[in-house]
Amino acid sequence: MPSHHHRSCIDACYACADACDHCAIACLGEPQPKLMARCVALDIDCAQLCRLAAGFMARGSAHDSAACALCAMVCEACAEECNRHAMDHCQQCATACRRCASECRQMAERPARASTPAGTHVA
Repeated sequence: MPSHHHRSCIDACYACADACDHCAIACLGEPQPKLMARCVALDIDCAQLCRLAAGFMARGSAHDSAACALCAMVCEACAEECNRHAMDHCQQCATACRRCASECRQMAERPARASTPAGTHVA
């Protein structure tokens, strides 16, 4: 069972993934969806990485720090792209991505406990 530190990050990851999924679909419905191609691609990548990182943390994987570091990097890129667009769905996605990136950076910086088989973080 993840610690309360993991829970906050897991929740942020799932919220971000949901926001990215919504943003991608909404972008495809815009009048000129080709102009939104980079946003859609980053939304898809970000959503998948958020779910991957959440799964690693939920399982107590020894590699959850690495997953969170990558997730934070892609969340930042997605937030930057979404911030370029004025649509509400993009702005909401950018906010969720920034929150997730912050939570994931904190998780990525926690030292892993080498003495546990699962490698979960020190609380």
